[in-house]
Amino acid sequence: MNYALLIVSSIILLCIALNFISSKIGVPMLLAFILLGMVFGSDGIFKIRFDDFRLAETLCSFALIFIMFYGGFGTNIKEARPVLLKAGLLSSVGVVLTSMFVAVFAYFVMKFSWINSVLIGAVISSTDAASVFSILRDRHLNLKYNTASILEVESGSNDPFAYMLTMIAVSMITGSVTALSIIKMLFLQLFLGVTLGIIIAIFFRYIINHFIIHTPGFTMVLVIAVALLSYSLPNVLGGNGYLSVYITGIILGNSDIRGKKELVPFFDGITGIMQILIFFLLGLLSNPSSLLFVVGTGFVLACFITFIVRPLAIILIMKPFKATWNQIFLVSWAGFRGASSIVFAITALLNTNANYDIFNNVFFIVLFSILLQGSLLPFIAKKIDMIDASYDVMKTFSDYSGDEIPIEFIQLIVSENQDWCGKSISDLNLPPNTLIVLVKREGEDIVPNGQTVLECGDTIVLAAKSIDFEEYYHMTELVLTKKMLSKGSTLSKLSGELDALVMLIIRGDEFIIPNGETELLEGDTLVLNNGPI
Repeated sequence: MNYALLIVSSIILLCIALNFISSKIGVPMLLAFILLGMVFGSDGIFKIRFDDFRLAETLCSFALIFIMFYGGFGTNIKEARPVLLKAGLLSSVGVVLTSMFVAVFAYFVMKFSWINSVLIGAVISSTDAASVFSILRDRHLNLKYNTASILEVESGSNDPFAYMLTMIAVSMITGSVTALSIIKMLFLQLFLGVTLGIIIAIFFRYIINHFIIHTPGFTMVLVIAVALLSYSLPNVLGGNGYLSVYITGIILGNSDIRGKKELVPFFDGITGIMQILIFFLLGLLSNPSSLLFVVGTGFVLACFITFIVRPLAIILIMKPFKATWNQIFLVSWAGFRGASSIVFAITALLNTNANYDIFNNVFFIVLFSILLQGSLLPFIAKKIDMIDASYDVMKTFSDYSGDEIPIEFIQLIVSENQDWCGKSISDLNLPPNTLIVLVKREGEDIVPNGQTVLECGDTIVLAAKSIDFEEYYHMTELVLTKKMLSKGSTLSKLSGELDALVMLIIRGDEFIIPNGETELLEGDTLVLNNGPI
């Protein structure tokens, strides 16, 4: 076990290092993960033999759950709303067109068997969300005409349709399908996938916002369970789990849910690990020596998909919307094939009597696509004048917050011994650059103006400009003993003995902002500011 953990930790560290290197040289990091897996594989340097396709399918399908969930979670629907119809057609009709064109070409031109032609058309029909998202984010591609949103929604939502086509193709090949059963399968896949995804998301959105989870981090555990449930429940009932988990991610990611700020970096990390797992594992599963036998067919298919099928499908779908030719070209070029295609190829391989050439051909096409299209996408976007310098691509993601707003909020209670009681806000002598933004009174939230009169017992929230420099302070805690209080029980009488500023008093579950007249008790914990570090 120790050796296994040593290998796993070393691989993760290497993947992190490769991520840094790939971003410097402009090669997509996911390609680096695949190549690292090939280096560790049976034909590589370390000669690790791994040929368990069923285990690989299980692990990769598990990883895809989180990749697709976070793909939905990170998509900003408000930004994408103007292009939802176009993106939706690309992810559905575009997948069907791509599958049909590739299958026909493979059978009549490449002379593939009928089984392999149908399967390769189905499994290669979707684009890769992980690759698209990582390139848009890492390279900050600020694209014109809301093109980034089109690519995000298309790549995030077309895997479920490719999966449906793969299952239909498998059923046709195994002879367990009729026209009626195909209609039933499509209905169940779409209806249960969409319906259960919406229901699960709305239900758990309510749970997260209305039930207090006392243990820190349990909201993250809950959302992990939600992602797994939204995939597994539709699958058990005959629905499309990938579609369901994507929709659940979209709804939660575009809702105001408690702890959302903490969920974003958490799922960034989870998704990063899953991307490492899936791409490294697929690289480990492949044999470069076997790929040599499909270089010719794989290269022809890759070129046909990249330069003919994808552009043709994009033109047929987007030109009726009067899209510019530059946008059509860029959307065509951004149609990367990725890990989901390889996973669906493994699924097809395990459920039919297709030969291993389908896996090797799909693997080659994915390598070709990520290397060529992924590496050149930023360059091509600039060359065809699709970069919008006034736009920020990060706005298309739901975790976008812009530059950090330099404002701090302070809450205090208007007490009877203050002269603010009974005064209007315009009559108060507030510090410069300070504004009262909220008044809480007897359970009611009041948005104030200058004529609002404060009452004793009001809780007010003030906004003030935060400091514009970075400085760290040495903070310590001191528990008061009976001996320390012998010189007096108020803070003003004790402060001369402390040589530090008392910023906070912790008394049981109570937090007290002190002043000189604050009464101190034995057992109080004083939080002291000892000055800059």
